[in-house]
Amino acid sequence: MRLSRPTGPRPTAALLAAAITLTALCAAGAVARTYPFGPRTRSINDLGNQYLPYHAHLWDLLHGRADGGLLVNWQSGFGTGFLPDLGTYLSSPFALLVGVFPRDEIDLAVYVITLLKSACAGAAMAWLLLTLRSGRWWAAGLLGASYALCGWSVADAAYNPMWLDGLIALPLLCLVGEWTRHDRHRTLGVLVVALAWIANFYTAYMATAAACPVLLLRLLLAGLPRRRALAAVGRTGATFALGIGLAAPLVTVVYFGTTHASPGRFTWFAPVTGEDLLARLLPATYSFGSPAVFVGTTALLLALALPFHRAAPRQVRIAWPVLVLAVTLSMQWQPTHLAWHAFTTPQGSSYRQAFVLCALLVIAAWHTLSYGPPDRRALGAAAGLLVLIAAVASRSGLIRPFVWPILLVAVTAALVGLLLLGRTADARGADPRRTGVRRGAVLTGCAAVLLIGAQLGEATATSAVAARLRLGGMDDYAPWGPRQDQQTEAIAHADGWPRYRTDPGREQTVGNDPLMVGGQGAQYYSSHTSDVLSSTLTALGGGWTSGGRSLQSLDNAVTDVIFSVGARVHTPPDPHQNWFPQDGTGVTVTRQDVPPLVTVRPADPPGGGSAYGPSPYRNQELLLGTRVYTLPRFTLDTGTGQPPARAHGKRPGLRLDAPPATGTAPEPTLTARCTPGDEVYLWAPHFAGTARLSGAAADGLTGRFRSDPSTKIAAMQRLGTVPATGRLVIDLSPNRPSLIPDGAVGCLDTARLRRTADRLKATGATEVTVSDGTLRARLPSGSKGIAVVAAPRIAGWRCSTGTAAAVPASDHHGLLAVPLDGSSTSLTCTFHPPGLRLGTTVGAASLLALLLWAAATALHRRRRP
Repeated sequence: MRLSRPTGPRPTAALLAAAITLTALCAAGAVARTYPFGPRTRSINDLGNQYLPYHAHLWDLLHGRADGGLLVNWQSGFGTGFLPDLGTYLSSPFALLVGVFPRDEIDLAVYVITLLKSACAGAAMAWLLLTLRSGRWWAAGLLGASYALCGWSVADAAYNPMWLDGLIALPLLCLVGEWTRHDRHRTLGVLVVALAWIANFYTAYMATAAACPVLLLRLLLAGLPRRRALAAVGRTGATFALGIGLAAPLVTVVYFGTTHASPGRFTWFAPVTGEDLLARLLPATYSFGSPAVFVGTTALLLALALPFHRAAPRQVRIAWPVLVLAVTLSMQWQPTHLAWHAFTTPQGSSYRQAFVLCALLVIAAWHTLSYGPPDRRALGAAAGLLVLIAAVASRSGLIRPFVWPILLVAVTAALVGLLLLGRTADARGADPRRTGVRRGAVLTGCAAVLLIGAQLGEATATSAVAARLRLGGMDDYAPWGPRQDQQTEAIAHADGWPRYRTDPGREQTVGNDPLMVGGQGAQYYSSHTSDVLSSTLTALGGGWTSGGRSLQSLDNAVTDVIFSVGARVHTPPDPHQNWFPQDGTGVTVTRQDVPPLVTVRPADPPGGGSAYGPSPYRNQELLLGTRVYTLPRFTLDTGTGQPPARAHGKRPGLRLDAPPATGTAPEPTLTARCTPGDEVYLWAPHFAGTARLSGAAADGLTGRFRSDPSTKIAAMQRLGTVPATGRLVIDLSPNRPSLIPDGAVGCLDTARLRRTADRLKATGATEVTVSDGTLRARLPSGSKGIAVVAAPRIAGWRCSTGTAAAVPASDHHGLLAVPLDGSSTSLTCTFHPPGLRLGTTVGAASLLALLLWAAATALHRRRRP
């Protein structure tokens, strides 16, 4: 079968698709009363913790206000590579739009970017459909919007905005396949592929994996001679290889960033039941762990009608449904499911490739409609299949009562609209004169109104339901408000970088507070959180969530000296979270005279010295170089009259049961003795609840411990000072079964710590300057041993002293270290992102190959008659 090259009013269809998409998304926000149309926040889960702060950091970079640059982010994780995060979260061209918004309107900026990405995805799909086959422009616009408003888009990508670049990339890459099939736009095709992989390589990988079978199917249906078909495949392979090669400088950096990242928490894949899978085809259904494959009732009916549509060629009626079925099955089988996700088990949402199935359903629907409206036989068969799908899906727990009226209205409008569309051709055939044409136009208008109205209504309902149910099942964060204003102002007044760090505080607002409100701290949440940073902070008593990839600030006097934290912001708990009772009066700042970022220590003994052990107090002393803690024996009273049970294995300690659901029970207490005046710390990583030092010496401090057996551990907490009697009592209020480890209590000798800090300051660097990926320090003459930089020893650092050549930095218990010989007074460390050199080489070779290919093509066409 030979398919003619289609034409059509593609720009108009693209504009219609974008308009429908924007209307539905804004209407859904108004219905759900989410920001900016209501009081409910959009900052769900990683949107508030990661993506908004990264866009805020991009705003700072664009306006020259960030600490660091493209190579190193000095604000997070005590200094971490930034290019992997840029390539993962911010490399989309749309992200640059944040620069035109005010800094305190970052929530609005990301929301507008999300809308624009969705609208562009609908426009791209409408353009592709009219490229695949000619047809009604408004129908292409409608189906383009069906794709942009698919369940995956409104349920999953709505709070993962970088995934929406993949939603745009898929139709564009299919369009590139059409260009290569006809041997057109070679250079433009390479650039489109490169842009797709730069914008978001993760979903671009999935889009590429989907565009390949689409092209192969198109070649099969076109019936080309083998030689021409193989030539088209070769051109496509070259186009995609060159495009991915041009994106290599960013892609390789992201890849190597993941190899050095904390392993996080991985889950085994478990396919969803058939009932849940079919339920997600229907409007207004939602769940976090099932594939969101809703595309609208009209598109679904048309896709189901394709096998029965006699006007379409037999090959088309068989091939596209088979491809849809194959992709559906591949999502449910673990080996192919992993292949869709680049052979890495996704953390969180399991079906990130669901937009591929949505695209194929929409393309199949377009093939049905492009051969003429399906007749009553085909529509009846499709309606019967839809009834069967609904019957099976009714057994799923995802079907809520409001689904049925929405589905009934959508089905009625879709069927009536498609039947009216079918009568259009009958009216024009029965009376080809002006009267028949006019009647056909009226019928077409009515059909368009019904179909577009149905799409708008059910997409609005599906998006609104997803927004409301996400709020009930995930963590959420308030948009920018007075709390962030106060934090930003306090940090700006206290900031002294790079003489010392200013930590945004223990009571975080989001997981990336330093990026959001400023300062330089331990907090860092990314898919690229380095394993060395995570393990080092954990050994020092730090807390984390997300399986070790979201690190928290550690409010500890010893680690503040180690990491040169000279100012620390203290903020009451975020009232939006409402996890614990509120206390405190407002934002305050405490200051401490700390050593510089670069200090001089005795050289490590051969073999690297002692490794970290189980006690974070001793680990802090090891990194500090001095004993400053007393670890007293303690007694744990469970409050029940029974001695605490002991846990063994990987998490040894004393067990605490959760309080009873009803009634009151005595709270457990922990008793110990220390030197009066020492600071009291409690380390209980697997304790969940509150801890408070009894008596006036507590200074009103309440330690808030947040832990979960599989995803988070609690940070060490300062509780106050030891009373004059030397006897300290800690009241514990667990809210779930918990553990108190051996060596949980530490008493800090603050006078000894002060003397140590003064010594490190006296022998440390006299001047430190930092600019993006370069750190320079001037050292006292005669410095021997090792220079320790208060930054994690992540891969990519090279250092030198004096005029010596740079070599890979040494490691001092997880921090950067450089050997000193006593003769050099200058130190320089530069950061080279792992993979950048390889990616640049591949990118340069690809660019050269593209130029040669373009020149050869131009020469060949000039010589051709």
